Amino acid sequence: MHRFHILPGTASQAEVTLSPDESHHALRVLRLGSGDAVTLLDGAGVEARGRIIATDKHAVRVAVAERIPHPPLPCAVTLLQALPKGRLMDSIVEKATELGAARIVPLLTEHTISRPDDDHAAAKLEKWRTTALEAVKQCGNPWLPRIDPPVTFRECLRRQETFDLVLVASLHAGARPIRSVFAEFYAREQRRPATVAVWVGPEGDFTPQEVAALVAAGAQPITLGRLVLRCDTAAVTTLALALNEAAG
Repeated sequence: MHRFHILPGTASQAEVTLSPDESHHALRVLRLGSGDAVTLLDGAGVEARGRIIATDKHAVRVAVAERIPHPPLPCAVTLLQALPKGRLMDSIVEKATELGAARIVPLLTEHTISRPDDDHAAAKLEKWRTTALEAVKQCGNPWLPRIDPPVTFRECLRRQETFDLVLVASLHAGARPIRSVFAEFYAREQRRPATVAVWVGPEGDFTPQEVAALVAAGAQPITLGRLVLRCDTAAVTTLALALNEAAG
């Protein structure tokens, strides 16, 4: 069944009108028409199923027959990802959305090569949010991740955000397997973490000074194995491992 995005809260209506872009995709690309079954995702945990009841050149109306609320994952994982070169961030956003990341924070670090100015940063942010939107429709994820504007490493640390567990993928000595970090948390707290932050560096990794600053702020370095992974592979691997361990 074809999936379309709608605004949060609109799934409660008996009838929903798709946005111009979604209507165009339904009519001109997918060639859907009256009577066709569709799924609507509001990005805030509600899936609605219904059928197209009317179309015109610019709008598609859907009669909602069923609403299915989906609770968020038991652990909200935030990916703090140093901006890579080229379009790799698009792929990272797509895969992070498919895996179920709750939030993505693009970082500007010492080794970050791509440093967009304000105008380019705004355009990139819009592109990433569109990529995430397309990803939830493709995979059926009922929760659209929050994607923050790019922020510097130091500014991000200054925010002093609180998480149950903070991890940093590291190539430096002293990094531990992620399973042992989660096991230690469970043994100490007698519960699984509800919020996890995952820091992943750019090409060339975080600098030793950045890793030291993260450790001083409470982050725990984790190893992803003996091979040196590309930053996009590291992001997907770390997210998948963290979400798996958090789920138990």
